[in-house]
Amino acid sequence: MLVQLHRALNNRNVFASPSHRWSDPRARLLDGAAWDAVCEDVLAGLSLDMPVTEHLAELVRAPDAGWKQMAERLESAGRDAKVSLDVLPNGRVKLNVEKLGALGEPKSLAWLRQRVEKMLPKIDLPDLLFEVHSWTGFLDAFVHRGDGTTRMKDLTTSVVALLVSEACNIGMTPVTNPGHEALTRSRLVHVDQFYLRADTIAAANAALIEAQSEVPIVQFWGDGLLASVDGLRFVVPVRTISAAPSPKYFGFKRGITWLNVVNDQVAGIGQMVVPGTPRDSLHILDALLNLDGGVKPEMVATDNASYSDIVFGIFKILGYNFSPRFKDLDDQRFWRATMPGVETGTYGVLEPLARNRVNLKKIETWWPDMLRVAGSLVTNQVRAYDLLRMFGREGHPTPLGQAFAEYGRIAETEHLMRMVDPVDDTYRRPMNRQLTVQESRHKLARDVCHGKHRTIHQAYRDGMEDQLGALGLVLNAIVLWTTKYIDAAVAQLRAEGHELRDKDIARLSPLKHRNLNVLGCYGLTASIPAAGALRPLRDPDAAGLGLDEDDEE
Repeated sequence: MLVQLHRALNNRNVFASPSHRWSDPRARLLDGAAWDAVCEDVLAGLSLDMPVTEHLAELVRAPDAGWKQMAERLESAGRDAKVSLDVLPNGRVKLNVEKLGALGEPKSLAWLRQRVEKMLPKIDLPDLLFEVHSWTGFLDAFVHRGDGTTRMKDLTTSVVALLVSEACNIGMTPVTNPGHEALTRSRLVHVDQFYLRADTIAAANAALIEAQSEVPIVQFWGDGLLASVDGLRFVVPVRTISAAPSPKYFGFKRGITWLNVVNDQVAGIGQMVVPGTPRDSLHILDALLNLDGGVKPEMVATDNASYSDIVFGIFKILGYNFSPRFKDLDDQRFWRATMPGVETGTYGVLEPLARNRVNLKKIETWWPDMLRVAGSLVTNQVRAYDLLRMFGREGHPTPLGQAFAEYGRIAETEHLMRMVDPVDDTYRRPMNRQLTVQESRHKLARDVCHGKHRTIHQAYRDGMEDQLGALGLVLNAIVLWTTKYIDAAVAQLRAEGHELRDKDIARLSPLKHRNLNVLGCYGLTASIPAAGALRPLRDPDAAGLGLDEDDEE
């Protein structure tokens, strides 16, 4: 009986109430007067305020135009096309897609990277945090849990010590100084308990995200409308219900996934902690709907995230272009949509590929409920993770889930057509570049969070979220500091008469950190330049600026 009950709970056929994890998420959807009160504003914000027939007509025209353009480009490209079709004996069509090659590194870019790297000042992590605070005041976001005010002297020193302690995963001992009032263990414990928490970390992060977007060189990297979401894994060796097993990542131990959102301006704009290594796509929406700051991204790139038609549909209705990097791109299923009163054409050589048809009738039938789901998600009435599990039901979707699946097939097809464009890779290239940025940020996170063998020793979820939130905040501070100095270095090189190409500047990265010291030097007395000034850039031609012996790779 217990085995059958557990299976029914997992399949979402039986619910437990009161419960957060096992209750029916549909009961938390907006309905009645509560939905009527916010319906107009929510639908206008999501551009869903038109009649369903007009909305579906637009959805039909968009993939139709995409099919026609793809067929035309494939025919005109001929043998030079990056895509080819093979018709198999069973009538199926196999799509052969040329792999995306590396761009290569011109000599001008290699010179610029090396020059800028040598010009960046060397700095210890605490000094970096103090200096970034002098620019942004981000540490002022750490206010008391009670009335939001404090009369504590040198609070910023205590906060910096705790951020270094949490982000570097070294504990309080290395940053404690009994001879300094702001660094005594009792003071640090008090500040940790009453000042460092999720809402203050998010507020401080918002200040850094805004400051990052205002640095002039960031405009070469992006406008914040492209983001990527990926997870960083940590083993949790202590007993806790907030960790889960995964032999692939944790061996015989248990662990957590730190899911973080990074935009194309290299700012971490959102994060969340989930137990184990679950399907990323089930949590990505929750991370996106609770960002710390920045503009709402339009395109969300993921690295081989688990995906389904339902996931595509919910992303689409919320205004996101979900863009996973498929492992099996050649075997994906494409769809076409037709609707009475909307003229669509034929697609030439692509007709065998476009033989699957979207059932628009299901979308039209369930459209009012789909809108309520969208409104409930953007107003945080229910978690996307719970709804996706409910709609999917272990491969047996509910009728509403089937409607979202049909809706998502249109978005999935548009994404696939851009991915396999016969002549143009301007869609795939930025997506791959953004995923590379995410991996580089993870490498920086690993180097900063070096203590305790890179394991998290927090038994409670709040502690995990606060520690990894501090890590994300410190990473954003490092990125902002490096970005400002890269901007200053590029300005100085141009003032010296060097001709720098915009394409090369766009490929500079603030995630290089050889000039940053996070190991064993935690001087917590502020050492920052005068107000409004930066540290002097180093002379790249000076002697002794080669790699340190322990930095050689």
